[in-house]
Amino acid sequence: MAPGLVEPQFQPADTHTPTQKNAAKSSGNKFSYVPGRTVVKKHADTYEYEDLRPHFPNITWPAYTEVPYADKGQLGDPNFKNLLADATDVFDFNPKIGTEVHGVDLANLTDAQKNDLARLIATRGVVFFRNQKNFSIDDQRELGKYFGELHSHATTGVPKREGLEDVHVIYTGEGSPDLRALFTPTFLWHSDVTYEIQPPSYTSLKVLTGPPRGGGGDTLWSSQYAAYDMLSPHMQHYLSSLTALHSADLQAQGTRELGRTVRREPVTTEHPLIRTNPVTGWKSVFFNPGFVTKIVGVPKTESDAIIALLNEIVSTSPEIHVRFQWGEGDVAFWDNRVTNHSASYGFAPHRRHAVRVAVRAERPYLDPESRSQEDELSEKYGVPKANKDGSGVVNYND
Repeated sequence: MAPGLVEPQFQPADTHTPTQKNAAKSSGNKFSYVPGRTVVKKHADTYEYEDLRPHFPNITWPAYTEVPYADKGQLGDPNFKNLLADATDVFDFNPKIGTEVHGVDLANLTDAQKNDLARLIATRGVVFFRNQKNFSIDDQRELGKYFGELHSHATTGVPKREGLEDVHVIYTGEGSPDLRALFTPTFLWHSDVTYEIQPPSYTSLKVLTGPPRGGGGDTLWSSQYAAYDMLSPHMQHYLSSLTALHSADLQAQGTRELGRTVRREPVTTEHPLIRTNPVTGWKSVFFNPGFVTKIVGVPKTESDAIIALLNEIVSTSPEIHVRFQWGEGDVAFWDNRVTNHSASYGFAPHRRHAVRVAVRAERPYLDPESRSQEDELSEKYGVPKANKDGSGVVNYND
């Protein structure tokens, strides 16, 4: 069954690389297991990805100005036939978000396959590919450039290797402190740099080094298509009339407090609270717990209530979430316009090192004539919609 259908497909196959092992030991037909125990990886003195460790250069860039953007996903096949022609397995994590594809080599995609990939990402929110060891940082950047202009982050680490200032490095070393106490769980949910005038669309993350299986460091994504569909029609209509302020100030302040250079001055940008994805034509909430500071044009009490409501939907609704357990060489692509994501911590003492490439998209907009994901899939596959009347009884006859 093709990805994006209402019924998810679950495959029991082991999707992790043979080198990932937990602390369980096998002896003949016997198997011993210690709950919560994982092998602590020992790292050599020389590191294969030394040139991709984080660096914080003392450089500055001018403010971003608006640039043209044409979404490659609009050129993709609706059934993703080019991308999936060589796939050996394709399955959805759940009906709302997340698809995993096996058998596709990301380092050798045709343009038609790239267009299908963009369309699949926009449709499913996040798409995973396992064990892409041949997909180098240079390949990752070139694929990103095919989709559009790469986004250069103003504060986070970039690789030591020169010429990669448009790559974002995620790095937690063996001795890094646990910073979870500094943030609330909802605050950790975010969509990348939504304060920009053209926040990213297609974003790729490749894990270079990570904890062994069961060692933590998973990433979660939350569908903003599905968040919109969780709202009552009255709330959908109300929020469609509102905009929100997305601010980079806190991020810049934290960087300066660490004594690092803010490479581009922070901005605060007003975006619609409900937006339309140009590929699917579906409406989604465009809300970011990490960067939204105010709902425009309403009293603070009302603004705070809207923010609290959306925080709860984004972070506590398991049916709109997907959780991915990484292996080394795994790659995730997601559409920042229609998802939030959050790291999971508690993986010390393991090293976790990943590189991210993001593409500047269109300026967010709302087409009042656009539909929701639930509207289209319900009509396309004949699945009735639940009645959102708050009665406590789900009425499938509405």
